[in-house]
Amino acid sequence: MKRNAIKIKQSSNGKRCIAVDEENAVKLLEFFTQNKRYQKKFNHICDLILGNHVNRELYDKEEPDDKSKGVRAMKFFKGQDNARVYCKEVTLKDKTFVVIAAEVLERKKQTKLTHKELNIIHRVAGYEYKKIK
Repeated sequence: MKRNAIKIKQSSNGKRCIAVDEENAVKLLEFFTQNKRYQKKFNHICDLILGNHVNRELYDKEEPDDKSKGVRAMKFFKGQDNARVYCKEVTLKDKTFVVIAAEVLERKKQTKLTHKELNIIHRVAGYEYKKIK
């Protein structure tokens, strides 16, 4: 499925950036900015990604099977709301690394992945981004 994305944050050297899926941009941006708590957590996760730091508690692979390659999840408030933003990682021709926030799951209720969550992960894995602006 061919899609577009919109850049919202970029590292100081321009080699890494965060984008949102154009079709889901309104829902994603509303989720990230719904209150100060979510804004702060989103900015912290973005700083980790843009700074090339690893924190698997906040941003990690979501690849339960072969159909879900390249899918990652931003994890918000584990043990509480346990929200997830499923992302696709893409490297552009100029070697810029882009994390594209594609779909939001407002509350993950179980430790294991449910059918609903697997559907979202497989859908995100199938996204192909042709234009990132």
